[in-house]
Amino acid sequence: MAKIKLTQIRSKNGCDPRQKANLRCLGVRKMHQTVEVEDTPVIRGMIAKVAHLLKVEEI
Repeated sequence: MAKIKLTQIRSKNGCDPRQKANLRCLGVRKMHQTVEVEDTPVIRGMIAKVAHLLKVEEI
């Protein structure tokens, strides 16, 4: 499967608790942290909910 590289570029302060939970489930815990995740429809849906906080790159 393809992978996606996620980097948090904006703070999660003031966000919805659901958005914070989505970031946590994606594996992003701090600002400017980069993680690689599998490209699945479930992950794409989670990214769509917090897209304004992340930079998304396809590998």
